Amino acid sequence: MRSFEYRRAADRTEALSIAAAERARYLGGGTNLVDLMRQNIEAPAALVDVSRLPGTIENTPNGGLLIGAAVRNSVVATHPVVRTRYPMLSRALLAGASAQIRNMATVGGNILQRTRCAYFYDVAGSRCNKRELGAGCDAIGGFNRHHAIFGTSEHCIATHPSDMCVALAALDAMVHLAGADGERSVPMIDFHRLPGVNPQIETVLRPGELITAIELTPSAAAANSAYRKVRDRSSYAFALVSVAAGLEVVAGKIEDVRIALGGVAAKPWRAARAEEVLRGQVPNRERFREAADAELSAAKSFDGNGFKTELAKRTIVAVLGELNGAVA
Repeated sequence: MRSFEYRRAADRTEALSIAAAERARYLGGGTNLVDLMRQNIEAPAALVDVSRLPGTIENTPNGGLLIGAAVRNSVVATHPVVRTRYPMLSRALLAGASAQIRNMATVGGNILQRTRCAYFYDVAGSRCNKRELGAGCDAIGGFNRHHAIFGTSEHCIATHPSDMCVALAALDAMVHLAGADGERSVPMIDFHRLPGVNPQIETVLRPGELITAIELTPSAAAANSAYRKVRDRSSYAFALVSVAAGLEVVAGKIEDVRIALGGVAAKPWRAARAEEVLRGQVPNRERFREAADAELSAAKSFDGNGFKTELAKRTIVAVLGELNGAVA
């Protein structure tokens, strides 16, 4: 690890000021960033500690929730309103990590965590375009069991590791940001970038911008929702495939449906094709399979991860079936 300057911000204004002046990185719980610094993948000149900025969960006028970026993952997962109105989010967080990590990790940090691709972490022995643009991608043609089947490029096939972000994508969450140019909001589904020719640029964050909050709006589909994570082992493993879904059925037909996939792309993958197939239809297993087939028709697998296509289809069908049973 290289030397760096550490500053603790007393408030948002001070945090933005320090970051603008010193090109610093923000430090929340540090559960990912500190590891990356230890392994010399990231080497910021300065860290601005924002972990003690106020972090609250508040009701919004429209019946939704505003979740501060500094709120710990464990607090969000067990919050009674989250568990009742947005159960997929609670389940995603509980599936994501150990209790110790949830007690440290923040909402903002969770959104910004970087890929767990083994080649990305292997600084001494592997080529990775995320670390060094133009170096190449050893995952292509290498061990790529855990890698992406959507949105890949010839430069990168890594996946985004977050469980929470998959649920937030399905919930149409908004990410609130603050920076030198003022405040703005970005839909979660647009916050992370696909690799393209610049896989090292992973989000739409501008230099010095700070995530301040996540906003959720209420919906019947959000209230009847679930998250399922398929992984190699049952504890503390990253998803091979995960599905966050919500379903609203009115008068025997699908009024609203939300589906997002994890473990399949460099960002949480909103299953727009599947949703389009399902809206207005009678919910049953055949329709669910038809929707899953439509979504996965665009998948592009590699030597080691072709199984993900069928696994994603089956998981979509299983989760929607669970939700349909809940409203039957």
